[in-house]
Formats: sequence, C-alpha cells, structure tokens
Amino acid sequence: MTIDHSLERSLQRWKEISGLDFALLTPEGEACVDTGGKKLPDRQKQEAFLEQAAVSKAVGNLHYFKVFRQEEVIYLLIVWGKGVSAHTIGELAVCQIEELAEAYSRRLDKNIYMQNLLLGNYTSVEAAAYAKKLRISYQCPRAVFLVQTKQPKDENALAMVKNLFTARTGHYVTSMDDGTLTVIKELAPREDPASLEGTARTMVDMLNTEAMTPAWVGYSAAAEDLEGLPGIYQEAQTALTVGKIFYSTQNTFGYDRLGIGNLIYQLPLPICEKFMDETFHGVSLDSLDEETFNTIRIFFENNLNLSETARQLYVHRNTLVYRFEKLQKKYGLDLRTFQDSLTFQLAILVNAYIRYRRSLL
Repeated sequence: MTIDHSLERSLQRWKEISGLDFALLTPEGEACVDTGGKKLPDRQKQEAFLEQAAVSKAVGNLHYFKVFRQEEVIYLLIVWGKGVSAHTIGELAVCQIEELAEAYSRRLDKNIYMQNLLLGNYTSVEAAAYAKKLRISYQCPRAVFLVQTKQPKDENALAMVKNLFTARTGHYVTSMDDGTLTVIKELAPREDPASLEGTARTMVDMLNTEAMTPAWVGYSAAAEDLEGLPGIYQEAQTALTVGKIFYSTQNTFGYDRLGIGNLIYQLPLPICEKFMDETFHGVSLDSLDEETFNTIRIFFENNLNLSETARQLYVHRNTLVYRFEKLQKKYGLDLRTFQDSLTFQLAILVNAYIRYRRSLL
C-alpha cells in the first residue's frame, strides 16, 4: 500500500469519527486527499499561512495546519469545523499523518539502502554506519532470493511476495531495475540451509496458484553479515541464470546445487563448440524431438535402468532398446554404457549453453 492510500484511509476514518471534512495538500497546492469536496481557500491564503511562523491557524470554520518531517513542511492540512474541538481533532490528525510519513520515509530509505548495498555501492564503513542509522542489524545471517516471473515487473507478483515476507521482521523485498524481485531473508541462528529450498518452493507455488504466472527462483548461500550481501546477491543471480539454462525442467535453483552446469557456464564458447564438433562430428543435438529427449531424460533419472524406464514410459523393453540403437547409429554413442551416457549428458548441457550464448549475440 502506498503512502497516498494510507493517508486517504486515515483521513476518511477521521471524517467518520468526527463528522468533519479534511483536505491534505502539498506545499505547492496539489491535493493529495479531499474527504468532502469543499471549496479550498485560494492559493494566496495557503501561501500566506505557509510563510508564517505559526504551525496552525484558525480562521472562522477553517483550520490550517502544517505537517512536518524532519523540520520540513511536507503537507498542508485544512479542516472544516467550528470550535476548539475541531482544532484539537486537526492536531491529532497531524500527529498521525507525521507518523505515517516518517514510517514510509524509513521504509523508502531502507529500500534504497538495500539496493545500493546489493550493488556494492558502499564501503564496509559506510554500510555499517547507514545500517546503524536505519536500525538494521549488521551481524545477522541472511540469504538472497531472486524471483523472476514470465511478465517482467509484475506488480501483482511483487505485492504477493511482499505480503509473504514483510509481515515478519528482518526481511526486505525490493524490485531491481531489470524487473527481478529481490528478497533478502533474515535467517534464524540455527536455521537449516536446506530450508532455503523450501522457501524458494513456497514462492514459486504461491505465484503459480494465486498470481497464475510461471515463476523461477534462484537463491544464494547464507552471508553472516551485511558486508557479505553483495557477494551472495551475485550468487543468486548466477543461480537463476545457470539454472534456467541447464535445468529447464526445474524452477528453483540453489547456488550450491548447480553442479556441473556452473562449471560449463565459466567456459569460453569456442571450447564448448569444439567439444561438440569432436564428439558428434557436425551432427546437431537440436534435431532431437521432444519424445526422444524425454526418453533420454527419464533413462538418466533412473540411473540407466532400462526396465524401470520402459515401465515409466509405458513401452516394451525391446522398443526402448530399439530407440537407443537408433541413437547410437546417429550419434555414435551407446547410452546404455556409463561412459557414453556421461558424455551424452555433458553434451546436452553444453549444447544448452551454446544456444544461450548465441542468443545473446
């Protein structure tokens, strides 16, 4: 909820309780909230009050109030009503508006601080100093989650993720420039790192079922203090990128679970292309149809067990043998042997990486 929505709800409640009408203006005269649609005093009278030293003034049934944040006037509140009680109600409303403005200011400051911290824009001294000023615990284990949805900058998804985390203290949700949602989750002292996968799964399931949008989550290992956040932010970015390239059937990716995909991601493109040429002599893996690729995937998942793979695919064992013999003739590798299956698994990952790199050119 934005500050404008909060201010409107607050002044509408004041109107319901007191029976008075309120108008909240910026110092430039722009209306933020107007509960009654009454005629506002002209701009000259507003400016005359703002230039005075007084923080409030009553003129007939009009009551003027200045609203401050850190000694700066941020709003002009006007209340319509007669008598001392109307002025007192206006003063109470001012107190609440100032508290709301301060709360949203702190929230915004923390958001900007976390973004700059993740991007490595602070020295360790600056990071510690700002954290103290904003009352953010410096020495505390945290992990970073990056949430990507099919539709970039999905406001509905952002709101859902915020609702999942902001109700708990110590968590921060922000949206970076690329449209990816960033969650900084504070971890309990004895929280099992394996629980990070559960958190990622919860976010994906929630967005799939409630926001009706596919989602992918990459997450980091834990950092022991704020100084470590830029490093684990990079880990979460790597996890999301590498995971989507090499493990397309999954939608949650932990940095410490990337396996050989992370190794291939570090290789130069020419080395990967040379490996594919030497292994398949110009025959492309892109010619594999979906059924064949699915057969290979299930065969690998079952540790090269032909009988179990045939059972899961609802085909006869001999039919499966025939399919692998056709693959052997085409690619020169017998997937039923450990060495050739390992080479083929590696080639699938390398081929996915080559497609990704070429798509960036």
